[in-house]
Amino acid sequence: MAAPQLSAVALMLTMLSVQAGERVPAAYQQAAHHTGIPPTVLFAIALQESGVHLRGRRLPWPWTLNIAGSPSRFATRQKACQALLQALSQYDAKRVDAGLGQINLGYHGQRFSSPCAALDPELNLAVTAVLLQAHHTATGDWVAAAGRYHRPAGGLPAARYRVAFSRQLHQLQVAFTQDPVP
Repeated sequence: MAAPQLSAVALMLTMLSVQAGERVPAAYQQAAHHTGIPPTVLFAIALQESGVHLRGRRLPWPWTLNIAGSPSRFATRQKACQALLQALSQYDAKRVDAGLGQINLGYHGQRFSSPCAALDPELNLAVTAVLLQAHHTATGDWVAAAGRYHRPAGGLPAARYRVAFSRQLHQLQVAFTQDPVP
């Protein structure tokens, strides 16, 4: 990775990740605030959907794609965009998820001005938050909402996701004791 790209990645990680003892990163707080969801819930979803172990920490990765069940992470937004466009030429959009929240482009692609816009971290978080809030409105429970976010049809995949999400959320709640989830 070239030095300018590394600087951009370092800046982006600062905005989108958290150090021990810090609060939920600003980008998550902003998206959560606009939809009225707890920031820790949104951050837990991003960690669950696009988290990667990097330098001894688990961080959400904005240039993550899941194409036909196969996850891939890219060093830059440009490389992710190229792969995304290639994937959409080969697969039905319902088999392609993109970005921090792994938004499915077949069901929610209309929420973006173009497929590659789904790779904009702040826009992806905003859409993730809107979808999560809609599921919470239907269920009244953040864990159930997370399961529906991952798999609206429910079943075993949603149940497994709820367990993993609950674990992730609990870890964040311990780290961010000042951000309890109602």
